Amino acid sequence: MLQPAQSLIFLMASPSLQHKRHREVLTDVVRTYIETGEPVSSRSIARSHAEPLSSATVRNVMADLEEEGYLYQPHTSAGRVPTAAAYRFFVEAVAAQATARPEDLEWIRRELATAATPEAVMERASRILADVSRGLGIIIAPPFAQTVVEHLRFLLIPEGRVLVVLIAAGGTTRDKVIRPERNFRQDELDRIADHLNRHYSGWTLEAMRTDLQAQLATERERYERVAKDALMLCDPKVLGDETGRRVYVEGAAMLATSPEFTNQEQLHDLLATIEERNRLVTLLAGFIEAPEPVHVEFGVKEISSAGRHLALVTAPYTRNDQRQGTVGILGPMRMHYERVITAVAFMADFFSEDAKES
Repeated sequence: MLQPAQSLIFLMASPSLQHKRHREVLTDVVRTYIETGEPVSSRSIARSHAEPLSSATVRNVMADLEEEGYLYQPHTSAGRVPTAAAYRFFVEAVAAQATARPEDLEWIRRELATAATPEAVMERASRILADVSRGLGIIIAPPFAQTVVEHLRFLLIPEGRVLVVLIAAGGTTRDKVIRPERNFRQDELDRIADHLNRHYSGWTLEAMRTDLQAQLATERERYERVAKDALMLCDPKVLGDETGRRVYVEGAAMLATSPEFTNQEQLHDLLATIEERNRLVTLLAGFIEAPEPVHVEFGVKEISSAGRHLALVTAPYTRNDQRQGTVGILGPMRMHYERVITAVAFMADFFSEDAKES
């Protein structure tokens, strides 16, 4: 999922993490803090560590890790808490190697199977991801122009308007009433739709338009009428692509109750961002296009003043070898990364495979 070389770079960059004992202690501290939410003491690590260690030895190791920025002590009498760097180490060295629990996969499949429509599947998927993380489950569908089209229909309606019905890969439908530059008869609309469905099923609108424009340039006499009309009827601007990507978000209430968010002003700012779906997509765009199959970002400061407490886990899904959308989780940095990463990866595979089978 994550690139294996990343954890090696991490180890080379940190003197402490070149030592196996330091890596093991840091892993134990992160795991314990994720489970309890309480600062972790050297005594608790000494008791639970696989290799017999004294509290003094663990304390020295934790002091080294604190000096290098992997742990911090919220109070002088408290134990240690992982920093973003510690979570990053844990994800790249430990969680990225995890495999999904069979009971999780069975539960996810069962939940998805109860959704009756493709849109309901998107909504259910975002709810599942929210439940897994106790944060936000996010599904981002592609913009209109990048939607893979399985079937198109054009229906003539009164006053010269045309209803464009687009059935995308996976079964989702999108429709739009347009007023084309010229009047059409229904038999003309049927011929255009038949041409597009025979030659461009499985293409995106963007790729379809590019090919039609190329046909106009090279074989104008043969394709001029059908290509021009098809370009007119399939123009994303005419179809209202200003709405951009569809976003399905669930779990705001769970995120709001997270103990990490004690500052009400920061929480209000975060929830306001979540409500503005277009703003949410814009803020996440830089992470959505990450090259890794599963990308994890720690401290998403761009999203709001509360973002430094958050982690973002995303994975793209593809259709016909074209990147279509993104599934993701935005939640407290203290989350069960093995479960979250495997759930996000499974969901991305599900949407990719679902499209292949449709």
